[in-house]
Amino acid sequence: MIAHSINDIDVNFDVQTDSGGKDPDYASPTLRSFHQLLWSKLLPNGMMMKLEVAKNCYLKWNGICFGSDSITATFRNRRNKHFEEFKKGIPNYQNYEKRNLSKLYTIGGEIIFPQTPWSMNRARGCHPKICDRWDLTLECIRRYYAGEPSPLDKALLESKRFFDLFVDFNGYVDFFFLQDCVDEYYNVKFWLDTPLFENNPIPETLDSYLTWVDSQIEFVANRNKRITEYCLS
Repeated sequence: MIAHSINDIDVNFDVQTDSGGKDPDYASPTLRSFHQLLWSKLLPNGMMMKLEVAKNCYLKWNGICFGSDSITATFRNRRNKHFEEFKKGIPNYQNYEKRNLSKLYTIGGEIIFPQTPWSMNRARGCHPKICDRWDLTLECIRRYYAGEPSPLDKALLESKRFFDLFVDFNGYVDFFFLQDCVDEYYNVKFWLDTPLFENNPIPETLDSYLTWVDSQIEFVANRNKRITEYCLS
């Protein structure tokens, strides 16, 4: 279902269903239409972002090419020596996987980043101290605005022009409806209790894996509610 107006955005739509078995972040036309409509709005710096589909760009505005990125991660495709143990510990794992994936692959689980040589999308997936964890990614973004170092400094600085559009961390969080990732003081809430920026910070026990997945499901549900409220307003 391609969205033609912001009222067409369906927060329950599973973007895997129209991606032809490929990665929805580049293959789902519905997801791209959702991104285009949702983020074409007034920026915290006072500029109006108007995203357009352009040749050789997923979406484009003001000379910046954007790509879609999934906020959530299930670590199924990462070399996780514990994952097979997790599967054995979850009753009827196939149903569990199917039920949870359909919730995670909605617009509430997606965001956009500029496409650069060392993009945020690529950097956060490849860096051994981030491993695609969104909570750690967001902490790196918070540190960028605070002038503090983080493992994603290179990618953040490559996209400085983009991040500066939001003025500060609060502006970034509010623009992308990420309020449920932070507390009332805009400190990042971590979804796993691991030492900050350690190598390979992925779940190592079944309990921590279930906590990780449940935290993501709760976040996506809450963000989808915020998106719905915005679309209705």
